[in-house]
Amino acid sequence: MTGFNPLQALLAATLAASGAAAHAQISDNVVRIGVMADMSGPYAANGGPGTALGVRMAVEDFGGKVNGMPIEVLTADDQNKPDVGLNAARHWIDVDKVDAIVGGSASSIALGVNNLMRQARKPYLISGTNTGDLTGKACSPMNFQFVMDSYSLPKSGVQVLLAQGIRTFYFITVDYAFGAALQAEATRFIEAAGGKVLGSVKHPLGTNDFSSFLLQAQSSKAQAVVLLNSGSDLTTALKQANEFQMAKNGQIVTTLNITINAVAAIGLDIAQGMQFADPFYWDRNDETRAWSKRFMARNKGVAPTFFMAGGYSATMHYLKAVAAAGTDEGGAVAAKMKATPVNDFSMKNVAIREDGQVMRPMYAMTIKSPAESKGPWDYYKPGAEIPAAQLWRPLAEGGCEFVKGK
Repeated sequence: MTGFNPLQALLAATLAASGAAAHAQISDNVVRIGVMADMSGPYAANGGPGTALGVRMAVEDFGGKVNGMPIEVLTADDQNKPDVGLNAARHWIDVDKVDAIVGGSASSIALGVNNLMRQARKPYLISGTNTGDLTGKACSPMNFQFVMDSYSLPKSGVQVLLAQGIRTFYFITVDYAFGAALQAEATRFIEAAGGKVLGSVKHPLGTNDFSSFLLQAQSSKAQAVVLLNSGSDLTTALKQANEFQMAKNGQIVTTLNITINAVAAIGLDIAQGMQFADPFYWDRNDETRAWSKRFMARNKGVAPTFFMAGGYSATMHYLKAVAAAGTDEGGAVAAKMKATPVNDFSMKNVAIREDGQVMRPMYAMTIKSPAESKGPWDYYKPGAEIPAAQLWRPLAEGGCEFVKGK
C-alpha cells in the first residue's frame, strides 16, 4: 500500500481548486444585464420602463447575486432610432462589459444589435422585437426569442379571424420592417386558407390622423380591416375607426397585435369583442395573478404586458443558466439555456429550440364588454391554449444558417 504523500495531496487540491475557479469564472466579478427599449416614445407603454422593472424583479427574485457575484442592470432608451440603439449597445459591450442584453426594440435596431452580440458572443434576450429574422435568416447562436414574432403573430391572428368566417381583408400597415413582415406573412396565411387580401395602405410611424387610410379601407368593402401597427399608432387608429362607425357597414376593425395597455387606452366600449392570441395575460391563473400583483404594486397599478412578463422570464432563465454553467461566458450560457426548459410563473417546461425560439404556447383571448369587466384591468376572457406546434415557424423553413442540415 502506498503511503500518504502530502505534496501530491497539496498538488491535487491546488489543481482541483484552480479548475473550479476557472469553471466558476464571472468576468469582472459582476454579471451585467442591459435593458434596451423605447423608454419614452410611441412604444414605451408596450415595454420600455415596464420591461426594465420586470428584469429588476427577476434579479431581485434570484437573490441579487449569481455564483456569489453581484448582478447589475443597466438601461438605455433607444428612442426607436437605430443609431442611438447601436451606439448604446457598442458602449455596453466595449466599455461597460455587459454580459447580456434584454431587447425590446424596433426591428431595425434589434437586427443591428444582433450582429454586435453575435460578434461579442453574448446572449441577446429578445422580449419585445417581433421580426422573425432573428431566428431566421439573421439568426445567431446568441439569440433567444422569448415572446412572439412576425410569423406567430399573423399565423395565430389569421386563424382567429378565419374561424369567425372572415374571408376578405384590407391592411393598414405601419411603414417599416415590422409592418412589412406582418403583412407579408398574414397575406400568405390568408391566401393559403382560401381568403383574399383586397388591398393595403402604409402609414408613417407616429401618425396622428388615420382618416385617409380608413376611408380607403372602407371603400375596399373588405370584411375585416386589420391594423398592422402597435403602440400609440394602434390606439389612435382604433379610436378613429370607431368614429367612422365602420361596423355599420359590415366591416370589423381589428389587429393581430394588441397589448393590454392599448386596450386600456382605447376603452372596452371600443375594443369589446376583439379576438386575438396572446402569450401572457396577467389574470390567467393563480401564478400569473400573484406575480402581476407584485408587479402592479411597483408600476402605479398598471398591469404588465406580455413584453414586460417576457423580460422577467428571459432574465430569470439567463441567470439560472449562468449559475448552472458556472460562468457568464456567452457560449457556455447559451448552451445551458437551450439545454434547460423554461419554468416560471408564465411558462411550464417550455423547450428552447436550437435557433433560439422559446417554444411557448399562446392563448385565445376575447376582450370583454364594459358590463362583463368586474374591475381594473379585468379585460380579457381567456380561451383555449394554442400549442407551440401550431404557432412557430418550422425550424427547416427559417433559413437559419447554423442549424441547416441538422
